[in-house]
Amino acid sequence: MPELSQETERKGAVLPFGLAEVTGPSMVPTLSHGDQLVVQWGARIRPGDVVVLRHPFQQDLLVVKRATERREGGWWVLGDNAYAGGDSTDYGIVPDELVLGKVRFRYRPRRADQRSPFAVARWALSAARLVLSDRSASRRFRAR
Repeated sequence: MPELSQETERKGAVLPFGLAEVTGPSMVPTLSHGDQLVVQWGARIRPGDVVVLRHPFQQDLLVVKRATERREGGWWVLGDNAYAGGDSTDYGIVPDELVLGKVRFRYRPRRADQRSPFAVARWALSAARLVLSDRSASRRFRAR
């Protein structure tokens, strides 16, 4: 269930950006276990954005999800992996004050088994990527 292994808060941060590391499968294929994220704290959130939020029932835990819909009282958030769970289908609407920031950039570290020139080249082409909003909400909706 945990999504971020490092907790960095926007309060007390010198810059509006912070780093976090993904743990868990709920945002596959957009984000994978071990991905490093650059988060913009306090950014304006729109439907389709990948966001960092405090878990509504365990507020010392930060999670990353896709904000799919603005509702009265907060955001409906979903993971891109429909089988992983741990999103608004489990805990409901996330209040605005628990949504901390927007994920802007993803860096995927090279795995130890990626040693061949082909594997290294493939990694180099896909390791760093902007995390763009999916304006049509979650891929999960389109797949159903």
